[in-house]
Amino acid sequence: MVTTGMPRVGVLALQGDVREHVRTLETLGAEVVAVRRPEELATVSGLVIPGGESSVIDKLARTFGMQQPIRAAIAEGMPAYGTCAGLILLADRIADGIRGQETFGGIDITVQRNAFGSQIDSFETELTVAGFDEPVSATFIRAPRVVETGPAVEVLASLPDGAIVAVRQGALFGTAFHPEVSGETRFHELFLDLVAARAS
Repeated sequence: MVTTGMPRVGVLALQGDVREHVRTLETLGAEVVAVRRPEELATVSGLVIPGGESSVIDKLARTFGMQQPIRAAIAEGMPAYGTCAGLILLADRIADGIRGQETFGGIDITVQRNAFGSQIDSFETELTVAGFDEPVSATFIRAPRVVETGPAVEVLASLPDGAIVAVRQGALFGTAFHPEVSGETRFHELFLDLVAARAS
C-alpha cells in the first residue's frame, strides 16, 4: 500500500473516466490533480491518461495547448500510465487512426484502435501480468491492442490468442484494459512507485 508523502500526480482531465483514476490514486494515498492546463501539468511528477475517445482527447489536448507540454514532460522522463485510449495516446504509431489523429508518443509501439469490436463486445477476463503474483481481472471496453513493439518495449500481458494488451518502456506503461473499473490497484501502485523512484 502506498502511504502519504507521495509526490503529487496528475490525471489528464480533458475527457474520459477521470474520476475513477482519481479515486484509485487517492485510495492509495496520492495527492492528485485534475490536469487540464500546462500550468497544472507543471505541478505534477507523473501523469495518468485515462480511457475515453483517443481522437477526442488528442483534439482537446491540442486545443488547450497540452500536446507539446505533455510530449516534453514525457521526453524529460516523467512517468506516465495510459489505460485504453491512454495507451493509444502513449503509442508512437496508430495503425488505424482517423485523419489527422496524433499521439503524445513515448512508447515504441503501433496500436490498433477498437481491436475487439464495439461497446457491446466489451468483456472481462483473467490475465497473467509480468511482475504480478496473482492474475488480474481485466475489463476491456472498445479496447485497442498492440500490433507491433520496438526492441525497448517490455510486453507485460497478452491474451491467449497472442494479442498484446499491456506494455512498458522505462517510466511509461499502458494497458488496453481498465483496472480502475474492476478495483484492481496494482497498476496504479506501479505508477506511483515509478513516480517515487524518479523523485528520489
